Amino acid sequence: MKQTALLICSGGASSGFLAQNIRKAAKKRSMEIEVIARGESELREYMDQIDVVLIAPHLSYVREDIEKQLEGSNIPCTLIDQSTYGLLDGEKGLDMILEQLS
Repeated sequence: MKQTALLICSGGASSGFLAQNIRKAAKKRSMEIEVIARGESELREYMDQIDVVLIAPHLSYVREDIEKQLEGSNIPCTLIDQSTYGLLDGEKGLDMILEQLS
C-alpha cells in the first residue's frame, strides 16, 4: 500500500528537493512513498490523502497549530531536524517517515 507524506514548508525550493530525495531513497529501497511539499495553509486540503506530516525546521512555530488540525485524524506529525533538512538527506527523511508510521 502506498503511503503519502506531506512536507509542510513555506513553499521554497529546498523542501521540494528534500521531497524528491526522499522519493529517490524510497525507490532505492523498493518502497512506494509519495511525498508532497506544500505550505501550511494547504494542510486541510490534503488530510484525506496523507499518512504522515513532516514540518520543515524553520516552521517549528506552527507545529502546535498543525497538531491541533490533525487531532482525531490518527495522522502523526514530526519536525524535521535541521541537519536532515539542510543536507536534503532523503535517506534520513525517509527514516523519519517510517518511524512515524510504525
